[in-house]
Amino acid sequence: MVKLGVDASFWMDDRYEMRFLKLLEKAGFDSVWFGDHYLPWHHSFKHNFFVWPVMAAAAERTKKIKVGVDVTVPIGGRYHPALIAQAAGTLDNMYPGRFYLGVGTGEAMSEKRFMGRWPPWKERMERLVEALELIRRLWTSRDYFDFNGRYFTMPKTYLHLKPKRSIPIYFSAIGEKAAAYAGRYGDRLITANTLETCRDKIFPAFEKAAKEAGRDPKKIEKAVLVEGSIVDVERTIKRIKKIHAGATIMGNFDEEDPRKIEESGLSLTDEHVRKYYLLYENVDDLIGHLDRFRKIGAGHLIFTDFSPYPEKTIEIFRRRVIPYFKG
Repeated sequence: MVKLGVDASFWMDDRYEMRFLKLLEKAGFDSVWFGDHYLPWHHSFKHNFFVWPVMAAAAERTKKIKVGVDVTVPIGGRYHPALIAQAAGTLDNMYPGRFYLGVGTGEAMSEKRFMGRWPPWKERMERLVEALELIRRLWTSRDYFDFNGRYFTMPKTYLHLKPKRSIPIYFSAIGEKAAAYAGRYGDRLITANTLETCRDKIFPAFEKAAKEAGRDPKKIEKAVLVEGSIVDVERTIKRIKKIHAGATIMGNFDEEDPRKIEESGLSLTDEHVRKYYLLYENVDDLIGHLDRFRKIGAGHLIFTDFSPYPEKTIEIFRRRVIPYFKG
């Protein structure tokens, strides 16, 4: 059965009360996710919260819904991988079995300021793979050990607060090359792409690499971030152009100034936005599109809602979408 989640990053207000959490759990969602950025992707969206206390608060204010980060970047800029291992271990001890760890290679706007330089993609990927090796050893080693990697060196290191349960690592992949790395090194895949791109490029590259690594692709969960709205579409389009489209449609992952990212999004037409995002006023159309993701192998659908009314979105999912997928 497919899992249904929500990325609630763009539902935050300046009080951070997260009133939507109890509504999500009551509606029957499986997961809630939050992004991890130092600067927001777009200058006008000022709620660039530090994700780790937010996730702890989300788990404390609910009872069973899973809480995930999509995604953190343990490549030695903002975060050393040992700190991510410790943070994740702490959360899992506080809320056993309720934490998902998403990882990726990052964007310049959040990482370059900490690294002093912006490494090319290949180096960032190598750093991420090495970081996962260190994180997993810290989670499992029963004694002190020396870690001597290319990018990270830690003599006589040890983590006391090990996870009580296995924490699944969702490996982020936007392109085919990253999908192949995800198949080799991730516990699960997480991506944000169109149906066609997932079907024709991302999923095949992921499954091929997983199989070559001796893993059964059919047993590995593939999660897809599905971005859009089913409430007040015209107003949502304006909001998307201001706070999101400059990164996703324009591909400004190497741009370090959120103001420039926002400007590029504002230059887009409404038609550009409609082609990239799922913007439906008819719930049956949304259900049909989500179901097509399920049919091509997505096991976890995470809806990123950009409407200004999260309560309305949650209610539509409670009444129509969740019953369709879960009976």
